[in-house]
Order: sequence, then structure tokens, then C-alpha cells
Amino acid sequence: MKVIILGGGLMGAATAFFLARRGAGVTLIEKRRIGGGASIASFGNCRRTARHLSQLPLAHRSRRVWGEAATLLGRDVEFRATGHLRLVYEQDSLADMRAHIEAAREWDLHLDELSAAEIRKRFPGLGPQAIAASYSPEDGSANPRLVAPAFADAASRLGTTIVEEAGEIRCFKDGGGFCVETDKGRFAGDILVNCAGAWGARIAGQFGDAVPLEAKGPQMGVTEPLPHRVIPVVGIWTRNHAEGAYLRQVERGNIIFGGAAERVDVDLDPGFAHADPARLPGQLRAVARLLPAIAKASVIRTWSGCEGYVRDGLPVMGRSATTDGLYHAFGFCGHGFQLGPGVGETMAELIWEGRTEIPLQDFRVDRFAA
Repeated sequence: MKVIILGGGLMGAATAFFLARRGAGVTLIEKRRIGGGASIASFGNCRRTARHLSQLPLAHRSRRVWGEAATLLGRDVEFRATGHLRLVYEQDSLADMRAHIEAAREWDLHLDELSAAEIRKRFPGLGPQAIAASYSPEDGSANPRLVAPAFADAASRLGTTIVEEAGEIRCFKDGGGFCVETDKGRFAGDILVNCAGAWGARIAGQFGDAVPLEAKGPQMGVTEPLPHRVIPVVGIWTRNHAEGAYLRQVERGNIIFGGAAERVDVDLDPGFAHADPARLPGQLRAVARLLPAIAKASVIRTWSGCEGYVRDGLPVMGRSATTDGLYHAFGFCGHGFQLGPGVGETMAELIWEGRTEIPLQDFRVDRFAA
């Protein structure tokens, strides 16, 4: 089986690795550099909390792979199960948290509810005004700069052909297979996998699979190194998007933060997203609600990335509705980082075996056809 994968982010690189591991002949094509798009711009959050419930089987599979990543890939991608703490400040958000905890239990996600006193005791300095929190001890974070290249390198060692700086990509059905034309040459395969991220809807549309997707850019930032005291990834339960900040502290001491700033539209040509310094003060005020000490820290860098947001907030994943041999895995709406390894394993299983144990019904590409 010869498989062409379009898109060298985490989804594409992980899919390449798991297919190559099964014995497929894989060509991974990236228009720029491996891991240089939305993957590298990610916050690095490996959370299962607050996901759409239908994503949890995939998230559970991915959590297992995260735990095995260093062994599978032969290098440390800085996955750390530091826990995920999600703070509550208002009564309506407390009701939302409790409803999610109850519903998620049926999907095998067990979250602890912490009181205000328990937050102060276990996580001093975090959320001093919080009235409660959820805590997922087995979740955590990883380094977005390392993960996609690590999967691609591991796939390469298994025989995968990596094509970077491919430029404009043109693909079409060619007899029983597919042809992909790039600035680096022409490639043929039996199977085509669309992991093109924010550009995924363009690829799908070439084969008649219509997906309502918008390209958006989040705003992220990082502080100077500080004493390492924040262990879990920290977020918030809120209905107010302007308060939806999140943060984590890396082992080197820097605090990475995001959220609480409206995502901006991104033109796919050329597809570069830019952080807006004017939005930073408001963003930092929201982050300081979670960690007051950050108000005295210096921000040393801000950035953004081009992400694909599907209209209903769920990804597109599975077989094409129009074209035999075409598969999709894109549009993860800014929360695909944790899912990435599980997406790769699931797509490889679906392509190689013709089925998968992970339910994909809610992610089918033709759900917008009506």
C-alpha cells in the first residue's frame, strides 16, 4: 500500500509514523517545514477536560500514546503528566463544571472537584479568588516544537519519504489511485490522506467534500524565566470568552499563556498569523486572575498560528464521502494538540485495517451536506 499524506503537522506526522510502523509505503508532503504551522504555534496542552464528549474515546487513546511517546519515538518530547487544573469563579460556571464532570464519567473520564480550601492547600498562588476547580491528575502538556518533528523523524527511520518546501500542491484522482504535483516533483499513491490543517477544506473541496471552515489565529505569549512553582496546566471554567485564559510553566521557568483574546481571521494566502501587541494588556489581566504573580513578570515573546475552525467546533476525520481512497483528518479547531498522537494511530488503523475501534460518526465529512 502506497500512501500520500498532505500536511506535515502533528496529525500528518503521527499518521505517517503509525502507517509506516504497520508496513505501508508513506510519502509525507509539507508545503513549508515539518511542524512549522499550527502545531508549533500550539500552547502544548494535553487536556481531556471540557472536550466535546464524543472526542473522549480519541482523547483517551491519545493519552495512552503520549505516555509511550518517548519510547515510541526514541526521544523526549517533554510530555509531562503534571495534571490539569481548571478554576471556577462564578456559580453558573460551577454548574457547568459539575455537569461536565457527571457527563464525562460515563465516557471514562474521572475528574476531581476541588473546594476553595483544597485549591489553596494544594496549589498555593493559583486562583486566590476561585470558589472551586476541576482537576485531572493524569493530563499535562508537551513541547509543540518537538512533537511533530519527532514523529516525522521516527517515520523516516521506518522508510517514510519526507518532502518539505513542496510549495503549491495540486492533487487529483488518477485511475485507481492519486497523483500529487508539487514544486518538488510528482508523487503517486493508492491512498491520499488530507491532514492539511487550515488548508484541509481546500483539499477536500477539490474532491467534492464541502466543509465550512475558517482560518483563525490565536494569541500566545511567554514570560521570562521565573522560579518553577506552577506544576499543573491551569485553565478556567467560564462562559465569558474574554476571561478564558490559560497558562503553564515549563521546567526552565518560563510561563506560557494564551486565551482571553479574540482569534483573528487569517488569509490562507500566504497563511501567516500575527499577534497583536494592543491585545496583550487585556490578555495579561485575564491570566493574572489565574496567577497574580504574572503581573510582575516580563513578556519576552508573543506569537500566533494559522488554525482551522469548523463551523460546529468538531474536526473532520475519516473517509471521504465522495472519493474512494481519500481520507481526512483536519479542522481540529484549536484543540487538536492533545488528540494528535491518537489521530495518527486511529487513521492508520482505519486505512490499514478498514475499520477503527474509535467512534468517528460525529466527525464525518458529509455531516454538513444537508
